[in-house]
Amino acid sequence: MGAEAARAPRVLLTADTVGGVWTYATDLARGLSAHGVQVHLATMGAPLRAAQRAMLDGLDVVVHESDWKLEWMDDPWDEVDRAGDWLLALGQLVRPDLVHLNQYAFGALPWSVPTLLVAHSDVLSWWQAVHGEPAPAALWATYRRRVAHGLAGASRIAAPTRALLATLAPNYGVPAGGCVLPNGRDPSAFRPLPKQPVVFAAGRFWDEAKNLAALDAVAPGLPWPVRVAGALASPDGRERRPAHVRALGELPPAVLAAELGSASVYCLPARYEPFGLSVLEAAMAGCALVLGDIASLRETWGEAALYVPPDDHAALRAALQRLVARPHERERLARAARTRAQRLTHHAMARACLGAYAGLSPAFAGLAETASTEEPACASSCSSIPC
Repeated sequence: MGAEAARAPRVLLTADTVGGVWTYATDLARGLSAHGVQVHLATMGAPLRAAQRAMLDGLDVVVHESDWKLEWMDDPWDEVDRAGDWLLALGQLVRPDLVHLNQYAFGALPWSVPTLLVAHSDVLSWWQAVHGEPAPAALWATYRRRVAHGLAGASRIAAPTRALLATLAPNYGVPAGGCVLPNGRDPSAFRPLPKQPVVFAAGRFWDEAKNLAALDAVAPGLPWPVRVAGALASPDGRERRPAHVRALGELPPAVLAAELGSASVYCLPARYEPFGLSVLEAAMAGCALVLGDIASLRETWGEAALYVPPDDHAALRAALQRLVARPHERERLARAARTRAQRLTHHAMARACLGAYAGLSPAFAGLAETASTEEPACASSCSSIPC
């Protein structure tokens, strides 16, 4: 009994291996481990790729792998239910003090410990932003119901920006509230290098939310070359190739960091980006930022970026031409973005999460108190809503 009471606080952390949640989860696990939390990482969505396994090197976590379908995938619900049974069995095995969920439906499971459910993106807010109208009820009724049940069942809800958090109540009928826990990255992985006359972007080229087609459209009118990293083929196998930018495909993390480090400007004219880890990486690497004018990106970057309406190609071209022609403004924006990014580290993210955990489970109270005496998790440049 005494040994059990003295053991390190334990978290069961879910992650999918398809999108940015994988990066979020591994960086959070790294930050939590540094504070003495034992992390059990439960993966789903697809088998781990070699590059993802490499991200686990030196990470003090226990990994539980699966490849169950995710909620937004085609006809996923049988597999989502089986994933839920698998997670509950893991809970019996691991005996965590808290479950940190990064998917929605699992909030409705009969957990024996508190749950923090973090929203990263969702179909209904994505559809509205990309298509300018509500998602078709006939197509997404089951998704909406299952997400709503998960949100209602969680002990606490969080999101990386106020902008995303504000969409959950109207879209899913849950009470307004929750807290903002900004994402973070390990700054040691992204450093400025000697800057080259290059505009860079990273993201899934086929994803209308990233809106990289707009960058492809304006590239012929720019004096600098444009390079884009990211997948060209969507999960259903359809491929979309750019005509005017240089497509680099998916890059290993170290190669991507080098591209960011040497690029002078990072451009993401997104229609939908609940937080934007790639933007944070670019800021850490000393890039000037040109971003889609959407609430979540303005919330995170304030005056440290230029903003353009996502569908205004003339404005996008003008903003990029302006930074090419004005090196002093380009350098000023790069400094401002890097200063802001220094408050969005994986350690800051872990401290903020520990504060949320402590509000749910006394097992984390001591760690959260110790963490709170360190550098604040979020400064005025990135205000949070307390849990």
